[in-house]
Amino acid sequence: MKHIVALSGGKDSTAMALRLAEVEPQDYEYVITPTGDELPEMYAHWRKLEGLLGKAMTIINKRSLKGVIKIHQALPNWRMRFCTTDIKIIPFNEYLLRMWPCTAYVGMRADEPFEKRKGNRVHGGIEQRFPLREWGWTISDVLDYLEFRGVTIPPRTDCARCFFQTIAEWKRLYEEHPEIYADAIAEEESTGHTYRSPGRDTWPASLKELASEFDRGRMPRTKPSMEGRPTMCSTCAR
Repeated sequence: MKHIVALSGGKDSTAMALRLAEVEPQDYEYVITPTGDELPEMYAHWRKLEGLLGKAMTIINKRSLKGVIKIHQALPNWRMRFCTTDIKIIPFNEYLLRMWPCTAYVGMRADEPFEKRKGNRVHGGIEQRFPLREWGWTISDVLDYLEFRGVTIPPRTDCARCFFQTIAEWKRLYEEHPEIYADAIAEEESTGHTYRSPGRDTWPASLKELASEFDRGRMPRTKPSMEGRPTMCSTCAR
């Protein structure tokens, strides 16, 4: 029986992987599904985790964010989250089928909606386990454990450009990674779509117009959150 840990590098999957190695030591395989649009600090985080876990990660990167945008001729949005489906969910499930029989470990907490998935199998011979739920761990337990282990999760664990992110995060990208921001503008212009939904707030939808607002000195308001990332993609954040 193979033991496959879905390790996005977010707070939940990171805490799960580290704690599993402590309480149920065995030959785990740690699988990541990068989109090719992660920021440098995310790759540094994965390398640190490899050191802490004492094992290299298995990388599944059949498709990139740019690749799926080209296939769909559109930008992902809250109605069409093909980025998550095409890059992460489908490739991971296909990998599990190739590893049959196996157990897949998923970082879903006890305080999250469970969608009736407990005990379900992705396919015959493939079983899912949710250790954080088994332990009764909530967000507080996860954060306390990561602090105890001295592990800091990067501000962004998902794509550098994501329709879920806040104005403050777009501003940070504009200031710290202008080449990525410029590339995202080019994608909007070539597809005729925008990452941000029109009418979502009082800010412009297009990234080009958003940059003009930043240049004029307009400052985004930030919202407090116990998780620190109120609008992050839930799948990528794990």
